[in-house]
Amino acid sequence: MDVYSTDKHIVIQAPIGGIKKDDVDITTEKDMVIIKGKRNRPEKEEISCFYTNECFFGDFRREVILPEETDPSRIEADMKEGVLTIKVPKIEREKKRKIEV
Repeated sequence: MDVYSTDKHIVIQAPIGGIKKDDVDITTEKDMVIIKGKRNRPEKEEISCFYTNECFFGDFRREVILPEETDPSRIEADMKEGVLTIKVPKIEREKKRKIEV
């Protein structure tokens, strides 16, 4: 998973091949984005022995703590060619403000 920043967004990219869009659940909680889902094994036969086992099947959950203040009400998500991309808009705040007395 990659998490990076642009001028206007925090972007999360996660490779989740083999999963339908409807099988992915994205939620926000405080300063966190939570990605949950389940990848089912395509084989129906019982496996007696693995020679190489690099694919992950079953339930998954990833929690990403957002490194900057964001607006969770405007999050956008898209999935293309097995890569989930989530764009979380940043909130622009004044960096410095002079207070008159």
